[in-house]
Amino acid sequence: MNEKYIPLYRKYRPQKLEEIVGQSHIKKALTNAISMGRISHAYLFTGPRGTGKTSTARIFAKSLNCKDGPTITPCGVCENCKDITNSVPMDVIEIDAASNRKVEDAQNILEKVMYAPVNSRYKIYIIDEVHMLSNTAFNALLKTLEEPPKNVVFILATTEVHKVLDTIKSRCQRFDFKRITTDDIVKHLRYISDKENINITDEALFTIAKNSAGGMRDSIALLDQLSILDGENAISTDDINNLLGRISFDTLNALAQNIITSNPQGAIEVLENIYNSGNEPSQILENLLGYFKNLLIVKNCKPEIIFELTQLNEAQIKELQNQSQDLETHQITFLIEKTSNYVKEVKMATNARLWLEVGVIDLANLTENTKLIELQDRLTRLEGGAVPTSAPTYSAKAPERSVAEIQNQIKSRLAAATQPKNEPVAPPQSFAKPVTAPEPAKPSEKTPTVEEFSPMPKSKPAQGSDIATLWGMMLGNISSVPTRALLKQWANPIKVSAEETIFTMKNEVLMQQFSSGNKRQVITDALDTLFGQTNSKFTVRLPQAGDAVIKPVAQSVPQPKPIGSAPAQPKQQPNPSATPEPPKPVEEEAVDPTIEENLMAARADVGGLEGEKEVQPQKKPSELSIGHSDQVNMVMDLFDGKIIE
Repeated sequence: MNEKYIPLYRKYRPQKLEEIVGQSHIKKALTNAISMGRISHAYLFTGPRGTGKTSTARIFAKSLNCKDGPTITPCGVCENCKDITNSVPMDVIEIDAASNRKVEDAQNILEKVMYAPVNSRYKIYIIDEVHMLSNTAFNALLKTLEEPPKNVVFILATTEVHKVLDTIKSRCQRFDFKRITTDDIVKHLRYISDKENINITDEALFTIAKNSAGGMRDSIALLDQLSILDGENAISTDDINNLLGRISFDTLNALAQNIITSNPQGAIEVLENIYNSGNEPSQILENLLGYFKNLLIVKNCKPEIIFELTQLNEAQIKELQNQSQDLETHQITFLIEKTSNYVKEVKMATNARLWLEVGVIDLANLTENTKLIELQDRLTRLEGGAVPTSAPTYSAKAPERSVAEIQNQIKSRLAAATQPKNEPVAPPQSFAKPVTAPEPAKPSEKTPTVEEFSPMPKSKPAQGSDIATLWGMMLGNISSVPTRALLKQWANPIKVSAEETIFTMKNEVLMQQFSSGNKRQVITDALDTLFGQTNSKFTVRLPQAGDAVIKPVAQSVPQPKPIGSAPAQPKQQPNPSATPEPPKPVEEEAVDPTIEENLMAARADVGGLEGEKEVQPQKKPSELSIGHSDQVNMVMDLFDGKIIE
């Protein structure tokens, strides 16, 4: 009882290079350096905690200063070896940079570096946590690290190598210590357990190794803590979970099963038992997060590596495999993402239990109706225009016209865009096709003689009225209302044909915009649509003497009667265009399908407006206000307005 107890991680600290667990690449490099006598003046050991950096530095110092050395197998009985083992050497100086980080401490080291070693072959400085040194202290060591006195060796150890100055790293031989594998940790823990007569199961050793994050010191310290629980029964995983505050696999399985099956009531009941057992809210969610991670691994990885990644036994892995069959990968990843978000909320919240319960209830409602195949099926039905099965059905009295009849009437209006005015008006441009030039009837064909329709005119040379008709149809193909209004007010067609179109502009600035500016493509597109071709040619010039003034024919748009009544005859509007011969019926009734007229016709068709509404004819330039700007005249022409003096 009088003997002082030595913790296991100190008692089983390696004393030779061959005793270091893992790090085979570092053991081989240092062994060759000692055997070949190629000892550097500075070394940098970096890696996670508990991976053997300080232990390797001590062993390396012992190998260099042993009376039989330099050797890869120090005797351990000479004075130098004993002093290093007992941490009381004179020529091996260990410095904690966390508490000696000032420039004065570095200068104190430099003052003693010049002295030769007392009893050893090398004077070795082991500076632990070297990244804690200040920049000034680093700079003070730079020159000495590059060219130290004879028989002086620096060994720097750190867990955060990115904080070490690059000028320091470039003067050292760097060795990166890796995390120790779980198998190596378990083997070493089993060796210590057998030597110390600790009754513990292999499953418990795997749990210890898994919770050490690749650090041997943490694993041995946890084993030392568990050794006091040794009794008649072997130490199990449940004992480790109770000691670490972890939740058992069966409890997590029950909680996850209620979440997966969208059972909030059952999930809250399991959560209540877990919370009453003394587990903190953040710890509960972190354990649940680890369970979902294992579930994701079992769902997507091969059986050969599942055991290594999850560290679960066969029965637990089989349980996860059965549970993963009811889930898809994207569902598990979504649960992981939401759980991690609630972990953050719980850590920052003042009422952690409230957020814990909210999070579990939310998770228990996430997996319902989220399978990918169901989402794809629903998306396919929606894209196909299918009506959802849950949509309500209506038993109201059927309308006088069915949807198909209304659609047919709209199609007939679309086809009649170039027909005489007696026919229905074309629908709005939002679903109407662009206006195209009518094809002249062949001489051998007979035109139908229907009382409501006028005969189709025969083709003839384009005169004034034909130019006005084609010009109005071309304007109808321009979707921009301001551009169309500018052309109506300022443009005058001279020639409109598939081969060439010529029109004049009263304003030279506007002429430049339409001839070579940003509006040229608008005219080209409208002519291409009108004549059914590409790259239509047109010319814009200023008015000349002898140019005939031709304006598009102004028409009125008939409004249909309510459903079931005969369509009323539209009123005739005077033709403002001057022609040398009497106008033909189709020329008088030609349609200028602008957006306003088509929209009015569609509204009357769908809503059943009664009566007729007459569109006012286009104002003549003489009716515009004289003395006002061009923009004011354009707005008046566009909205059929007038100026009140």
